[in-house]
Order: sequence, then structure tokens, then C-alpha cells
Amino acid sequence: MPKAQETVLEIDLKALRENYQYLRSQLENGVKFLAVVKAFAYGSDSTEIALELQKAGVDYFAVAYTSEGVLLRDAGISKPILVLHPQAINLKTIIDRCLEPNLYNNKILDAFLAAAADENQTHYPVHIKFNTGLNRLGFIETDIPTIASKINKSRSIKVKSIFSHLAASEDLKEREFTLNQIKSFKALAKKLSDALGYQPMLHMSNTSGVLNYPEAHFDMVRSGIGLYGFGNSVKENQHFKPIATLKTIISQIHTIKKGDSVGYNRAFVSDSEQRTATLPIGHADGIGRQYGKGKGYVMIHGKRAPIVGNVCMDMIMVNVTDIDCKEGDEVIVFDATNTAEDLAKTAQTISYEILTAISQRVKRVFIR
Repeated sequence: MPKAQETVLEIDLKALRENYQYLRSQLENGVKFLAVVKAFAYGSDSTEIALELQKAGVDYFAVAYTSEGVLLRDAGISKPILVLHPQAINLKTIIDRCLEPNLYNNKILDAFLAAAADENQTHYPVHIKFNTGLNRLGFIETDIPTIASKINKSRSIKVKSIFSHLAASEDLKEREFTLNQIKSFKALAKKLSDALGYQPMLHMSNTSGVLNYPEAHFDMVRSGIGLYGFGNSVKENQHFKPIATLKTIISQIHTIKKGDSVGYNRAFVSDSEQRTATLPIGHADGIGRQYGKGKGYVMIHGKRAPIVGNVCMDMIMVNVTDIDCKEGDEVIVFDATNTAEDLAKTAQTISYEILTAISQRVKRVFIR
């Protein structure tokens, strides 16, 4: 790619396919693959990512909200799309756009039963989620008779899958907890399937579940962060390539004297003569204020340039005293070598947060 001339997020679609193929290689034949493309495909671009993965052969997609599913349908995604957190106000839109809702409590189950009946649906595909320890969304065991009774009395919907979510599959110190989750899920799924009189698909594994718990692959797996290049461990990261590179440029270089301050609130005061570079990227672009005051850094000509002072809305300033650089030079915020995970650790957070925070005003460039 040519050197950056503005702030851009480069997205490597070849790396995306390779990450997908590695994850697929961990599955037995017949296990379906669901690609999670919520939050603009973890901050990249949901439509381009989904179109590439649809061509690559994924079986299913998942989004968080109805509007994200509509965006995919408008872009030409024809594969099934699971809406993980539907709201009652959007249920007619879900039906209109052939999206598939996760039903996680009696309120949303009742609302969708009513919506499907109003729209004259027959056996509309829905997904039933159980809470097995994440304590976020999901039915519990005592709900099973009510769920089965309501669904069996209606011809409007049919359960396409039963699923749950692992809480700590990346942490092998929590293996006992995870194995108990898997055991609990299998028991819950059997009880509901028996009560329904048929066997829906089962799925539970996220990326770390795919890698660490083959016994929990069931009929389908769901992968998000792995597709985007992170395996949630040093060992597994070697099999993945981060697909996103965030680049910017040097807008201006300042020479500051001892006692001079940089940025708002004089958050950095120099103790010697130094050089700083101002970059056209800030917290409105996804580089939060937690990365200021030396916590975060960027790469310029292969050297680290620490962020000085507070991150501004549209700019950050970095220390380039020991770096031979000039105005207009390219700057790497993160890439496949100095990763988003590495940068996130400087602020005691995770790659997910910095990736999904990259603003939509940052230009996306796709490498094919």
C-alpha cells in the first residue's frame, strides 16, 4: 500500500480469509460456522467483511442489534443473520428483513410470538438462549416448561437453535467453571428439545471455545475476535494475523523548551528541550483519553513515540525527540506487528475496545 497521507484504517481481506480458514480447520466436518460481525465487524466495516466471508463460505452471521442486520441485508448478505439482542420495538423489522431473533426471556418471547402471528408467519426461525453462568442474557432451567408450552401452542415460530455463551473460555485457570457451563448447557438443551419434540441446532463456542474446548463445538460455533486476528492467548495469536492497520501522518513538529507544556490542562510539562509531533487523530477517532500522558504510543520509522499530554478530540501529540522524522511522514498506530492488543495493554484494556472504538469518520481502505 502507498504511504498514508491522512488517517486511514487499512483492512486486509486476505488475512481475514486466512483467519477464517484456520478457525474452520479446528472443526469437524459438518459443524457450521457463524461469523460475528456486530459493532461494524469489530470496528472494521461490517458490510465488506460480511460480503468477503459470505464468499469464503460461512454459514451464518450474528449482529447485536436489528439495525446492523438491516445494513447487511441492504448490502446483499443472503445468509441467515442472528440478532443477538433484539428489542420489542424492532420485531416487525426483523420479520420484514428475514432476520432471526435471539429470544432470551419471556417478555421478548411473548412479544415475538405476537409479532409473528400478526405477520401471519409459520415456523419463523428463532433462537433460544440459556444463561449458564455469564449472567448477561438468557432463560434458566425453570423457564423450560413455559417456553415449550408457548412455542408448542403456536405455529408462528420454530426453534432453529438453542445456545449459550461461555464466560471464561480463554482462561484455562477457569477450566472447571467452563466445563460446568458446557455440562449445564447440554442438560438444558436436552430438556428443551425433549419438551419441544424436535432437536434444534446447538451452539456455545466463541473463538476461545473453538480453540480450547472441542467438546463444545456442537452443531455450530460462533467466532468474532479470531476472524479479526486475535486468538486470546500468546500461543494462539501465532495462528492469526490482525486484519486492521491504523495509520496517520505527522501534521506538525514542535521544538519545546524546558518548562513548556503540551496540550490541554498542561498535562505534559517538559523537563528538557524536546521535539513533539502532532498527529490528526484523537478521541473522536477512537484513541481514548486513557492513552494520554505517556500510556500509549505510536510507531514512527520503527520506533516508539509515546503520547504526551492529554489526547485531544482530533489530535494527539507524541514525543519524537529521538526519532528522525519530518512533517508528512507516516505513523502507525497499530498493525499486525505492533498490534491493537499491544496498544490496549498500555491502558489496561483489551483489543476489542480499541478496535470497536475506531470512528466511522476514519477512512477505510481495503486490501484485496
